[in-house]
Amino acid sequence: MEISTSKEKMMMFEEKDLMACCGSTKFAKEMTLASPFTSPEQAVAAATNIWFNKVDVYGWLEAFASHPQIGQSPSASHTAAEFSKGEQSTALATATGSSSQELSDWNGRYKQKFGFVFLICASGRTTSEILAELKRRYENKPIVELEIAAQEQMRITELRLQKLFSAKSKAVSTSSQCLTEFATKLAADLNSSSGVASQIPTRSRPPITTHVLDISRGCPAAGVEVLLEMWKGIQARPLFGEMNGDGWAFQGRSSTDADGRSGQLMKIVDAVNPGIYRISFNTGKYSPSGFFPYVSIVFEIRESQNTEHFHVPLLFSPFSFTTYRGS
Repeated sequence: MEISTSKEKMMMFEEKDLMACCGSTKFAKEMTLASPFTSPEQAVAAATNIWFNKVDVYGWLEAFASHPQIGQSPSASHTAAEFSKGEQSTALATATGSSSQELSDWNGRYKQKFGFVFLICASGRTTSEILAELKRRYENKPIVELEIAAQEQMRITELRLQKLFSAKSKAVSTSSQCLTEFATKLAADLNSSSGVASQIPTRSRPPITTHVLDISRGCPAAGVEVLLEMWKGIQARPLFGEMNGDGWAFQGRSSTDADGRSGQLMKIVDAVNPGIYRISFNTGKYSPSGFFPYVSIVFEIRESQNTEHFHVPLLFSPFSFTTYRGS
């Protein structure tokens, strides 16, 4: 196991610094507890896990509310405002009087429909590009748009963490000699004791995750039993219309929490086995008077996708459901 620390520094962040990256109090507190970080990549991995697995919907909305309306230059001078100015520089530079007014009008329509500001990672995007994306996303259902906005917030947070880490690194002048000596000794001990490098996953969550939203009530669905299986039958793949119930192999089981998110359905590994998977939800128990005794979603992970993340949500009501691949 080789550990390089020649250019690494243990970086601590205060809550106010992290609030500038993502305006969720829960996020900032959890990131403070997770620090120090030795690289921007480590900080981003921790942030992704916290944002999607520990921050609830109310925390998401708190973060959304910290953003200025897209297309408007923030007037405050604090760190978050400086981030926003930089991210919107291309949009502000390419705006005209008419496009600014149209963007403002659509921002108002968007907020009236969804209840929060239009959120997009604006870095490098022109006003016309942002306006086109706003109009496209305006057609989404609120529960779908909430998920998209959360993903955009994570992209913004990632950029801001990298900038913050770079700024802090330049300001830090303390020596890392003790850390280097410790890392060298640790690597020597591990190599001498095992002779084999440890395989530590770089993922912060399992490669397959899900959550359930009750669109009839407009809130997360808690207590829904979730089952993950993988096709292991004699045939290479299950065939439509054929009886193949014995070919599915158990991978994991859990129940959704108060935020509608399932627990861990499989091990955290860098590369997931390619194949066909099935996630089943015990919707009959959750909604006894509904139309669906259970819902199963079958999807395929190809060899070329084995390092990607597969988030397969269920948007459910007693008489309808839909799904999509998220991130």
